[in-house]
Amino acid sequence: MHFYSLLSSLILFVLLLCISDSESMETLNNLAVKRGGSLTIPCFYDEKYKSNRKYWCKGRDRIICKIVAYTNTSGGTSVTDHPTQNMFTVELKSLQDSDSGYYWCAVEIGGPDEMDYLHLTVSADPAVSVINSRVSGQEGGSVSVQCLYRAEYKSKQKTWCRFKDWSCFTVGRTDTSQNSAVLVSDDEKGSVSVEMRGLQKSDAGWYWFSAGDVEVPVHLTVTERPSIVTTSLSSQETQESVNTTASGREKTISDDASEEITCSATEKPKESQQFCLSHN
Repeated sequence: MHFYSLLSSLILFVLLLCISDSESMETLNNLAVKRGGSLTIPCFYDEKYKSNRKYWCKGRDRIICKIVAYTNTSGGTSVTDHPTQNMFTVELKSLQDSDSGYYWCAVEIGGPDEMDYLHLTVSADPAVSVINSRVSGQEGGSVSVQCLYRAEYKSKQKTWCRFKDWSCFTVGRTDTSQNSAVLVSDDEKGSVSVEMRGLQKSDAGWYWFSAGDVEVPVHLTVTERPSIVTTSLSSQETQESVNTTASGREKTISDDASEEITCSATEKPKESQQFCLSHN
């Protein structure tokens, strides 16, 4: 009887773990990075865990993995919470081959923690990489991301995906719902260019590029379009300009009027006539 009780508890525990992995914590699955480089990994959690403590854990087994860093701790690995975005980021620096392995994004909840795992491979020649993992573009403008892959990934599918709605774009042009456009071009020589045109503020956030099952995260910042500054004269400045111009004209007329101007008393000028004629 005791055996069946333990077995039931174990089955329940495993079910809880499976539910935890699939719904409340999400990150990438298989990352690659160059030896000596740095990497920032986004981990997304359910909104109800905004105030819970987050941590980064290393090890294949989630139950006995070793906690590397908690939220807002300093060191070689830093974990930064962004509660307004329902996510936290893990920043890894000066990575070496020994840093390869399984890791977990995790949130403490007072029971089996909410966790999702990924595998990281550190090498001199990573399977997939990007020239810049953080890019910036202006609203209404465009931005380009250069992605690299090894020769054995030439025939693998290349995708550019967005964390916000988990939408992905493959080689070719795809229009997005924000009237911007994504163009993914593969030169089939180890380089993929991702161009995003007509950027909107809503396009900002985390993306990832993948070749086959290997991924690399990229963060996009979209800045506001600069406002057009127009200079206009005030009403006082405008009036002063008119008065100055009028004074100059009056002075010109006075200086040029060297002959005596007389009018005939019996002559009735026309309504449109402004000056008397000069008599020679």
